[in-house]
Amino acid sequence: MEKLIFATNNPNKLKEVREMLGGKFQILSLNEINCFDEIEETADTFEGNALIKARFVYEKFGYNCFSDDSGLEVDFLNGAPGVFSARYAGEGKTWKQICKNFF
Repeated sequence: MEKLIFATNNPNKLKEVREMLGGKFQILSLNEINCFDEIEETADTFEGNALIKARFVYEKFGYNCFSDDSGLEVDFLNGAPGVFSARYAGEGKTWKQICKNFF
């Protein structure tokens, strides 16, 4: 069975992709290939950030890889925070602290 890496450590995303592919590929997460690097998402688009992660895994580990990137795009904020969703509340904030700013 062909091995594919999904450049994520999100267990819910991993589960969804595994279910969608129905066992046609062995889908592994970053943790499962011992990738514990902080992959900097420096692009200004979701597509660009996904490409950064996939290239990083391929170049460092030699595995075929796919990735995604997502964030909130709020019409009232003209599409913000977009690719900056995780850092919108400021650098070094936990997910709980980020959500507190919205609710």
